[in-house]
Amino acid sequence: MIPPWYWIALGASALLLAGQEFRVYRIRHASKQREELFQIVTENAADMIALVDVKGHRLYNSPAYRRILGYSAAELGETSAFEQIHPDDRFQVLEAAQEARRTGVGKKLEYRIRHKNGNWLVLESIAGTIRDSKGDVAKLVIVNRDITEGKRAEEQAEHNSFHDGLTGLPNRRLFLDRLQHLFERAQRDPHLQYAVLFVDLDGFKVFNDTMGPEVGDQVLVQIGRRLETCLRDEDTISRAPDAQASSAVLSRMGGDEFSVLLESLTDPSDAMRVGNRILSGVSAPLLVEGHEVSTSASVGIAWSRSPQESSGQLLQDADVAMRRAKALGGSRCEMFDEAMHTRAVNRVKLETELRQALAQQQFRLYYQPIVHLASQRITGVEALLRWQHPERGLISPYKFIAAAEDTGLLVATGHWVIEETCRQLQAWKKEISSPGAPNADSVRASVNISATHLNDKGFVRDLEETLRTSGVDASQLCLELTENVVAADSKLAEKALLQLKSLRVPVILDDFGTGDSSLTRLRRLPGVRALKIDGSLITGILLDRTASETVELIILMAHKLKLEVIAEGIESVKQLERLQELGCEFGQGYLFSAPVDAKAFAGLLRNRTLDMRAKFAKVE
Repeated sequence: MIPPWYWIALGASALLLAGQEFRVYRIRHASKQREELFQIVTENAADMIALVDVKGHRLYNSPAYRRILGYSAAELGETSAFEQIHPDDRFQVLEAAQEARRTGVGKKLEYRIRHKNGNWLVLESIAGTIRDSKGDVAKLVIVNRDITEGKRAEEQAEHNSFHDGLTGLPNRRLFLDRLQHLFERAQRDPHLQYAVLFVDLDGFKVFNDTMGPEVGDQVLVQIGRRLETCLRDEDTISRAPDAQASSAVLSRMGGDEFSVLLESLTDPSDAMRVGNRILSGVSAPLLVEGHEVSTSASVGIAWSRSPQESSGQLLQDADVAMRRAKALGGSRCEMFDEAMHTRAVNRVKLETELRQALAQQQFRLYYQPIVHLASQRITGVEALLRWQHPERGLISPYKFIAAAEDTGLLVATGHWVIEETCRQLQAWKKEISSPGAPNADSVRASVNISATHLNDKGFVRDLEETLRTSGVDASQLCLELTENVVAADSKLAEKALLQLKSLRVPVILDDFGTGDSSLTRLRRLPGVRALKIDGSLITGILLDRTASETVELIILMAHKLKLEVIAEGIESVKQLERLQELGCEFGQGYLFSAPVDAKAFAGLLRNRTLDMRAKFAKVE
């Protein structure tokens, strides 16, 4: 007989099992309902909804992806969720996904994604998390909204707030903002120099009233384009061919007024040069509705180096200078500081005359002999550039070399000096190498070069071509560069000197003893044949113990390095005798000869074996 409790237990078990099955059914039913609801929401949502696993693999993409991005579900399934994201935005998206998995909370972010046609769209995205039975994040639900048009509208609004609606140029607001930033930078960096140019069209109000505002607007648009062209030209500020133009901000301030902000300038003439370019650009006739229209402008310039209490004052100063230009008849540039104006005008005039000097062959070479001190024989010559100005006579290079470098003429001038020196060496050789006359083959000529020449890519190539066509042996031509040029960019100097060494062209370090001397650097420099002691040390060799000891140390160091020593600026017999005591081999200076023209130097060469002590005594 089965006990009653058995039936009771069996019934309870059956009820428990039925309850479990009911709960499973209810859970499955609820899950199915959620899936159906998820599908309904995602398939009908305007936003793109994606389900990805923790490794970034796509598990589901809503139909909106195809409508917005152009990709089918199959195409998306073949790629990683990050593949269509802009490379610059992938890291922030990955970082946001990792943070969502770690914290369970997604954050809103914006990123760019590529449409199937190649265009980039901007999405606003937020991630939600789905956890597994252990409570770990197993999947991410990502909701993406296309905000491309909204972003474009924001950017356009931002652009419009800072730009002129007619010309598209920066407006007064943006100009003042840039000017203020530059003003603040200059407070921290006293070496920063900049300028403001205020440009006003001459007689535009009358023209506008006569021709009508529509024609006037066309003129303003064309003037704006011309001003941009003036500032884009690579030699607007830096005239050297390989130099980059300094940055400039051009704006329309309102009406017929424009302003220009120039930074990273070195001299007021830089700003004056830009002003003159603007005058030239504006003065060319415009074609408006089939008619030629002539215009001109007045330009006022304010320089940052004058004391200003605020950025606005600089703009006011430029305005005052512009009004002075108008009062003087217009179609001209004026600087706020009148003394600075005079200097800038003179500098620009000098640069113009230098171009004419090169074109009209106004440059001349003078030659100063280099003498072997023990035998007093002329062993070399330094070619010195002079400018035979048609009105001011012979001009020393110290007065024009900086302007030649700024205008980009220094390389061309240096090339001419080398060519002329080589030509003259051959001329002396033919003239002096006659029966009974000393041979000029052993005379070396030295030419000064600068960092600009070392920076010029064609310098060594042109030098090689000049030596080839002239027939001068490379060992007869020496190039002099200062110690400071080498110190300023040692890597550039070493590279250039290696190229010169390959040509067998010797190098002399000029002005030695006045710069930052470095024995280590000197040992690394290839092709250096001699050191030329600066004339200031020779002047003090008898009076200043420090100068005398410095000269002695230079001679000892040079001999240890097997380099020759040339002392320049020798003016007395006592200086000569002291240098001979210290073992200096070569020298030049007015004691032997002032720089002379080619014909006079030929006469010195003919007599170079003559004992010159009688002449020295007369000088004393």
